[in-house]
Amino acid sequence: MRATKAVQKILSNYEGETPGVKAQLCRILMEGKLGGTGKMIILPVDQGFEHGPARSFAKNPAGYDPHYHYQLAIDAGLNAYAAPLGSLEAGADTFAGQIPTILKVNSSNSLMSDTAGKNQAITGSVQDALRLGCAAIGFTVYPGSDMAIDMFEEIVEMRREAAAKGVATVIWSYPRGEAISKAGETGIDVAAYAAHIAALLGAHIIKIKLSTDHLMLPEAKKVYEDEKIAIGAMSQRVKHCVDASFAGRRLIVFSGGAAKGADAVYDDARAIRDGGGNGSIIGRNSFQRERVDALAMLNKLVEIYRGRA
Repeated sequence: MRATKAVQKILSNYEGETPGVKAQLCRILMEGKLGGTGKMIILPVDQGFEHGPARSFAKNPAGYDPHYHYQLAIDAGLNAYAAPLGSLEAGADTFAGQIPTILKVNSSNSLMSDTAGKNQAITGSVQDALRLGCAAIGFTVYPGSDMAIDMFEEIVEMRREAAAKGVATVIWSYPRGEAISKAGETGIDVAAYAAHIAALLGAHIIKIKLSTDHLMLPEAKKVYEDEKIAIGAMSQRVKHCVDASFAGRRLIVFSGGAAKGADAVYDDARAIRDGGGNGSIIGRNSFQRERVDALAMLNKLVEIYRGRA
């Protein structure tokens, strides 16, 4: 499929990248119902690792089966499906070539003690991504953690290997750890900082959480107030995070977060659209719903990103 002008414009921002990486980004951007628009919806299913199976799938038991998520992403016309190694392996042959996949190569879990440093174990490799035909690897970093420096160094090396082999990199940049208050995890100054860190680490696609208007860092708060940076509305905060992602030269998507009502999900998507974000990476708010309801929601999100709802 020939890349649209919108996609070609996005790819032109990746001036230092290999043709292989650009081809994989093009593959994701041209897939599904939003293909060619420059907008994306990605299904991430790594919550079983993060929160455990019952917390993740008991609300919709069909989700215990990795094939369910492949098929949901395909039938909903999404741009990509992201999951850890075992989940992708469980359906890699059945669904080969039917949707771009993203191998989540590191994960945390809820069985660690509260005193453990905020970190993630590396559970997959670039070689695994190549073997499974993945378009990209996904890697979480925790800005604010005492382990953040190690995580930064890990993804820089893994990203270098992936780019050399024509695989793109998605960075989940989630402020968390000893230096971050609970309110600060989603504060706009910290969220924009997290997006910028991901861009500086070489992310081709940046994933962050939607933010509040809270300002955690005293030095940053003074700048926001002196420069009158607009952060009152969600769409303004999205725009600020887009600006922090090299003035929109890097693709940025926003996580759906904890399960919530459909109207709240739609309002978030409108704010992302209006703020210039590239889309949603939405897990629990889709796969924890019954399939028919999940498909209806994802279709509505497509319409929102197309400016029709």
